[in-house]
Amino acid sequence: MPPELIIFDCDGVLIDSEGVASLVISRELTGMGWPMDADEAMHTFIGMSIADMVPMIEARLNRKLHDTWRPELAEKLVVALGEDSKLIPGADTLLTRVNELGIDWRVASNSSDEEMAVKFARTGLLPLTKGRTHSASSVIARGGRPKPAPDVFLAAAASAKVEPARCIVLEDSRLGVTGAVAAGMTCYGFAPHGGGEMLLDAGAKAVFSDLHEIFGVLA
Repeated sequence: MPPELIIFDCDGVLIDSEGVASLVISRELTGMGWPMDADEAMHTFIGMSIADMVPMIEARLNRKLHDTWRPELAEKLVVALGEDSKLIPGADTLLTRVNELGIDWRVASNSSDEEMAVKFARTGLLPLTKGRTHSASSVIARGGRPKPAPDVFLAAAASAKVEPARCIVLEDSRLGVTGAVAAGMTCYGFAPHGGGEMLLDAGAKAVFSDLHEIFGVLA
């Protein structure tokens, strides 16, 4: 029996934006006294919300960040992502084919609503994703927690009125897989460039290197 709902992560699954965000973050932190390049920033913060980055950065710098730091970084990310985000190859045809199969789907991300809006607008996915997105910022505003907590996945399932056990998730980060499994959902990893072992270790049922491999588990 096919799932009643598919939940996709955004960054690294539908949108190639992690490199863009990592460059912004590396420049920001280097200027604040934590030298790093974009690769290190990606390795350190992949899948994390800005809210969860703050205590790590404060501990490293041994000082509190200014109250305006989070919104200022968020604004810089929105600008950069709106200019440089790219589509993960096959993401548009993936979503179109899921629609053709009549399977409901959502996007659950640690990105903010504003970030997702500019990324989907930039890549042409906005008409497909409108009304289907769930962000960490939206669940935090309601007292919830970002990934690796299950809250954003549960919010996505609740919006579709689907039990978690009838959902499958496609994730590219350890934090995301951890959250999906905690939500009681079957999670598959996406690792087109290798490194799927950590996703399996986090609880992914299998790891795909191509987005369209997911159709092999929908029957």
